[in-house]
Amino acid sequence: VKLCVEIHLTDTEPPPSLQTMSNETLVTEFILQGFSEHPEYRVLFFSCFLSLYTVALTGNVLIILAITFNPGLHTPMYFFLFNLATMDVICTSSIMPKALADLLSERSSISYGGCMAQLYFLTWSASSELLLLTVMAYDRYAAICHPLHYNTMMSKTCCGVLATGVWVLCAFNTAIHTGLMLQLSFCGPNVITHFFCEVPPLLRLSCSSTYVNSVMVVLADAFYGMLNFLMTVMSYGSIIASILKMRTSEGKKKAFSTCSSHLTVVCMYYAAVFYAYISPVSSYSAEKSKVAGVLYTMLSPTLNPLIYSLRNNEVKTALRKLFPFFRN
Repeated sequence: VKLCVEIHLTDTEPPPSLQTMSNETLVTEFILQGFSEHPEYRVLFFSCFLSLYTVALTGNVLIILAITFNPGLHTPMYFFLFNLATMDVICTSSIMPKALADLLSERSSISYGGCMAQLYFLTWSASSELLLLTVMAYDRYAAICHPLHYNTMMSKTCCGVLATGVWVLCAFNTAIHTGLMLQLSFCGPNVITHFFCEVPPLLRLSCSSTYVNSVMVVLADAFYGMLNFLMTVMSYGSIIASILKMRTSEGKKKAFSTCSSHLTVVCMYYAAVFYAYISPVSSYSAEKSKVAGVLYTMLSPTLNPLIYSLRNNEVKTALRKLFPFFRN
């Protein structure tokens, strides 16, 4: 679908980001504002982002390899952790290479097609992660609150259906948002007030009606932000109640240790989401969105493998077997 608006032709040449055809102007690229308002920190940003991306990519790939090649980790909890690490790789890789390149260049532009592709893969991976965190909370609920029925509740078939459902549902939701974005018209201003393409700043650039898009954003916020959050809270409410009923302190400690890593990741991820995105598009704040973007596209994928590996002896043991140089 062409992204275009009708304009009156003049004798002046259109800017490089616009292509004139007949009496229409097509937006062929967007300008990413990024962190251009702080040029003095460009080297610092590049160093920090490169370090975070390297650690995130390395950590999540190690988690994926450890789970894949260690039969002892072929359990529901690690199956979902494998999916989480994969989502983190997609999320951070859809953003960071372009963001790093922009920090080294004077003009940070992205093609229309590249922007739509980035929007799709980022939204897909980020929404999938929110939904998967809810599934992982249910897995911990089944393990702690219904240990005798855990193998039945979280069978291989059930885990496969849940994981596939997360990927497919979020891919379908993302396709709707991206498809609606493709229907919009833009009137010339093409500066995205972010360091990557996302829905709110793109909607602010449109000169056509964004009512349907805004409604879909609110519905997505309600589902991914509110409903998933409530389901996660309910799962952990039941988990805490079950732990408190345990008679031995050793049993309580063991039960809490199995879900503490996941709970840490959930709190960190939802804090970033609520900070910037659970609000109407009209109240969008570029600065808040950039901070939240750093949190969930860079910091969260970096910390996730560290949290799950440093607090999990089984993962550390698997990594030592797979990579002998990890041994002390």
